[in-house]
Amino acid sequence: MKQINTVIFDLGGVLINWSPEHVFTSVFNGNAEKAKWFIQNICTLDWNEAQDAGRTIKEANKVLIEKYPEHETEILQYYGRWEEMLLGPIEGTVKILDYFVKNPNYKVVALTNWSSELFPIALKRYEFLKWFEGIVVSGDENTRKPFDEIYNLTLERYNITAENAIFIDDNLRNIEAANKLGINGIRFKSPELLIEQLKSYNINIL
Repeated sequence: MKQINTVIFDLGGVLINWSPEHVFTSVFNGNAEKAKWFIQNICTLDWNEAQDAGRTIKEANKVLIEKYPEHETEILQYYGRWEEMLLGPIEGTVKILDYFVKNPNYKVVALTNWSSELFPIALKRYEFLKWFEGIVVSGDENTRKPFDEIYNLTLERYNITAENAIFIDDNLRNIEAANKLGINGIRFKSPELLIEQLKSYNINIL
């Protein structure tokens, strides 16, 4: 059994419910299918991830409006209404975080793909983000998951040994990248399942 002494949490989709579809369903007057199409084809996750890696929102809007001028109004609402995409904490996971933070046997940090321009909004809104020993924000580092650089930076900055750490993320791509570096990965699907998955590391959260 590996001796786990560090837990690394992703934020969006693990501790914070984030949904662009929520905003664009409103933008398109309740048409969820049109909202889904827009996220998959115009304001895509790949486009958003460039901001997570350090591109400015101003430049992001410029690039996309030049490509799709007919959608300028909707494109500007992605970041214009971005705060509405934050639907609140995932309470079950916050309770799991609380367990680790209060247990002196664990170091607890976060590793998130997030725009440096927007992360301060979340930091102000959610008190539990102040519980971490540290948070690595991709936009501050000009790189992002799943690139090796950001994992290695996290390990070095907080003096973490990969084999003694668990990384919890909802994106399988990010988990596989962590695994390749020797970090134990758990793909997050629900707080209830996470509690069960942690048992395989001899961590029992009641």
